Amino acid sequence: MATLEKIRNHAGLLVIIVGLALFAFILNDALNSGSTYMRQSQDEVATVNGTPIKYPDYNSRIEEMTEVYKIQSQQNNLPDEYRDQIYQSVYDGMVREIIMKEDFENLGITVTPEELFDMVEGNNVSPMAQQFPLFADPETGVFSKARALEILKAFENIDQFSATQRTEIERLRNYWLFWERNMKTQRLQEKYMGLLNKVFVANPLDAKDAYESSLVNSDIAYVMQSYSTIPDSLIKVDNSEIRKLYNQRKEQYKQKEGRIVDYIAVEVRPSQADFDAASAAIEELKAEMATTEDMETFAGTTSNVAYVDAFASSATFDAAMKEFAEKAAVSEIDGPLFADDTYTLHKLIDKTVGPDSLKVSHIFLTSQNGVDSALTATADSLLDVLKKGGDFAALAEQYSLDDQTKSNGGEIGWLTEYGALQAGGKELKDGIFGAKLNQPTLLKTSYGIHILKVTEQTTDVPKYKIARAQIEVTPSNKTYNDAYNQLNQFVATNNSPEKLSAAATEAGYNLISGIRVSTTDRVLGSVPNSRSVVRWVFESKKKDEISTILDCNNYFVIAVRRDIIPEGYQPINSVAAILRAELAEQKKGEQIVASLKAKNLNSLDAYAQAIGTAVDTVRYIALGTPRITKIGLEPKLNAEVTYAQPNVLSGPVIGSNGVYLFTVINRTQDNSGYDEQAQVRSLEAENSYRSYQAIQQLIDGAKIVDNRIRFE
Repeated sequence: MATLEKIRNHAGLLVIIVGLALFAFILNDALNSGSTYMRQSQDEVATVNGTPIKYPDYNSRIEEMTEVYKIQSQQNNLPDEYRDQIYQSVYDGMVREIIMKEDFENLGITVTPEELFDMVEGNNVSPMAQQFPLFADPETGVFSKARALEILKAFENIDQFSATQRTEIERLRNYWLFWERNMKTQRLQEKYMGLLNKVFVANPLDAKDAYESSLVNSDIAYVMQSYSTIPDSLIKVDNSEIRKLYNQRKEQYKQKEGRIVDYIAVEVRPSQADFDAASAAIEELKAEMATTEDMETFAGTTSNVAYVDAFASSATFDAAMKEFAEKAAVSEIDGPLFADDTYTLHKLIDKTVGPDSLKVSHIFLTSQNGVDSALTATADSLLDVLKKGGDFAALAEQYSLDDQTKSNGGEIGWLTEYGALQAGGKELKDGIFGAKLNQPTLLKTSYGIHILKVTEQTTDVPKYKIARAQIEVTPSNKTYNDAYNQLNQFVATNNSPEKLSAAATEAGYNLISGIRVSTTDRVLGSVPNSRSVVRWVFESKKKDEISTILDCNNYFVIAVRRDIIPEGYQPINSVAAILRAELAEQKKGEQIVASLKAKNLNSLDAYAQAIGTAVDTVRYIALGTPRITKIGLEPKLNAEVTYAQPNVLSGPVIGSNGVYLFTVINRTQDNSGYDEQAQVRSLEAENSYRSYQAIQQLIDGAKIVDNRIRFE
């Protein structure tokens, strides 16, 4: 009973507690439920005019473009600067797609599948298709419609290939789809720009005015009284005047959210122990290099320098390798050489004497069934005809499947061993450099059958086959730990912004102060790979907070969030000094004009003597002159000079640097004939940039909320 009584006495409190518990439960559900707005907005990288860019879509595009970069650069690990480019390119592309989509739809601008196919196989192949690597003929490296069609058919019939082949073909198909989407986007924009260009049309009146304004050139004598002749202390600028000018220009002072940051960045360099370890490692590598026979495997597993199984003349080597090659015996090893934190070994694998380059033609044969008996029989027949004196060029034009060379008698051009290796692998390289001059040779490769003919060769020179091995000296784990612990101890002792600033120099650290950072910055100051620091800076609005030690690859960074810059307009006090100086110059100009007019003099010499300066001259001033020689950018003076009467004292003119008085002492006019059509074309070419400005204005005017700082 006593317990029940207590419950009754505290019933009101229990209701509040239960209510709060229920509210917390509901709030937690709201924050975590996939159906709520909060949950939906958590995966929005950005919104563009209310349309979200979802993280899964954004990330998918990044992965796609990363794969494209890897294929094009033939690198599995991309440099960090590539990653930043990819992120920015994907974001810009998705923003532009959303902004332009509505305009494209309203204008009925589309690109059909048939049009896309025509951009690859039609009469006007897209430059992007021509540059697509997979569509290049393996022998010539030039775009081939036949090759493109063959690749596209393989993409369509992917199920006909083995599981291993399907994986690679799927990868390459995705690579092509990326290019195809960009081809489509480019064509849409070309159509859009075509419509815009028709809006910006120059009429005959514009053309005539532009022509006549370019005909008149004036030479002047002038004097200028600089604003610096009036002390700033004599000019009063009221705060109300500054406020008025600020309000007139307020739109120029829009700013994004930002932070003011101080930071210490410590580059982690290899220690002496690291250099000693690398030196020992390269000596071990040298011993292994001396005994190994499989140089290709050796290079692939122990060095970042691939072995090139080809002879080359010493003219293609750097100075150190050239000197070594020309003096060394076969199997001799040079090094280790040390430069740029890297130890390098050279081994002379072999040397010979022969032509550095060969001029080669071929007849290329292939079939869907590969190198079968029918194809071999055809090749043998052609070879027999050639050995009996048949016309190689005519047979190449009739039978070769290499579209890029068949019309030129099958001529591939000049190839070094390395060039042949790159073009068709070891089989083709060995076949070409094993062929005799002007004797047709049959060669079977994985691509098909080549009937080769070496038509010319350079003079025999010494050639060398060299292997290289390298070890780069990098900081060890111990070196990283030592640098981290030292910086950590420094921050623990100096745990406030003031202490950090006071103690940094003595401790050997360089504190960089007052750096402004925005959410779109990929790096902090000059520190590479420091996006993680930028992200930390925006995690909070707490001022004077010191970060933990942030790892930026070879740098450790300590950042201090010193101030918060809100999104909106720059406060008036941040631009007041600039506005005050501008207003002061205006007032100085007005005072100088009043003073000059009051003197009421009638010659430049008299004014020059009165203001303590000299008369100067300048030639060839036209209305469109961008910068006047010895004077600079003065558009008001350009206009006044162009329309002033010759030999008459003119002015005063208030300019950017001072006040001018002048006399036109000579005027010339171009009497060349007027070509209205040429002038119209010239104006339209100048106006074409407005089309690009129109698209940029759509982007600038869009309401974009950028949340990338939460995801990158």
